[in-house]
Amino acid sequence: MMKMNKMLRTLISVLITTVGIVMLSLTVKADAYAKALDEILDYEIKAEVNDDATVTLTYHVDWKVLDSTSEGPLTWVKVGVPNQHCTDITGLTDNIKDISYYSSSGSYVRIDLDKSYYKDDVVTFEFSIVQDYMYQVNKLEDGYTVYSFTPGWFDDIEVDRMTLSWNGDNAYSWDPDCYNMDGYLVWTRENMSPGEKFTVNITYPNDTYAFDMSKTIEAEEEDSPLEAVLTIVLVLIIIAVPFFMFFGFCFLVAKLMYLAKANFGFLDSTKEIKRTKIVYYDSCPSCGSVREEGQKQCAYCGHSFIKSQETVETKDIGVKDVLKYSKEGEYKYNDSPNTYMLVHYVSAPRRVYSSSSHSSSSRSHSSCAHSSCACACACACACAGGGRAGCSTKDFYRTDLKLKYIHK
Repeated sequence: MMKMNKMLRTLISVLITTVGIVMLSLTVKADAYAKALDEILDYEIKAEVNDDATVTLTYHVDWKVLDSTSEGPLTWVKVGVPNQHCTDITGLTDNIKDISYYSSSGSYVRIDLDKSYYKDDVVTFEFSIVQDYMYQVNKLEDGYTVYSFTPGWFDDIEVDRMTLSWNGDNAYSWDPDCYNMDGYLVWTRENMSPGEKFTVNITYPNDTYAFDMSKTIEAEEEDSPLEAVLTIVLVLIIIAVPFFMFFGFCFLVAKLMYLAKANFGFLDSTKEIKRTKIVYYDSCPSCGSVREEGQKQCAYCGHSFIKSQETVETKDIGVKDVLKYSKEGEYKYNDSPNTYMLVHYVSAPRRVYSSSSHSSSSRSHSSCAHSSCACACACACACAGGGRAGCSTKDFYRTDLKLKYIHK
């Protein structure tokens, strides 16, 4: 009975620790989101339906950078579009250096800006596309076609003003209610919170434009309340069973390791974090070519761009920087020009001894209490490490515009 109670207490401790790690991760992530990196001052979309039923969408965005230190300056963005049937992508302002279709976990237009934009800079850019496969033929009733979509929203950023203008010529009906200004149906939202969005529907008789039945997007059937409840229960079961099996397995492995350590001395290893501060030259000291972002070696003469590097101990950086520089990779170091922090994990061997052959203080030093703390910190930092990190170093800008087709 005593052994069972001890096992139960151990399992409860593991569960509490896991919940604590998850809560810490969510707290750090929430804190990161609370510190806004950008602000959208004005966001406008203008839609024109063409004779072939495609839609020309023109975008205007006034984007203000609030923080260019934490995650780097703004250099490029990707804007979500309804689907891959996107053509005639055209940049309309001179600050767009390059623009193209971009498919990575979705459909986007990638916009490379003419320079890096820093704190308090406001970049205004415009572009247009021609979008197909945006309507549903006979969606509500036979004889009528409906365009339905949600203007882009921001998961992590506030929008001061959002305006959607749709050319209402030949439109039969629309919802929600809107203004009718110079022939355009105009929906406006102000002070939109992060993640806030709305959907519009515009209906036309089937003979208004050259609607193609093969291009219609079928609406998804809505689940009944009973089906929804059964789905939730099934998901909970699927999640709960592996969860408890996993922790049962972890407990068994931990028990076996404890017994092994109690009777033998053996080599173990733990991962240690190594931080190196690196200062780069602006240009190659050998041939003079300018160093581009991320380059460590000159592409022309092969000379190293590294001016100096030094190992940084954990005790020499603040708590905030410990969290910031805990995920493997290279990051901009404070405001120092051309200075970066390289974070790398290395395996360090150690010997674990039996409890009968070493003193109490030795056991304390080599116990799992120390390594568990380091692991928890690393996991928490990794979970909270997402977000905008400058488009030159991350796959995309975390606070992207997202314009997705919404099924009804």
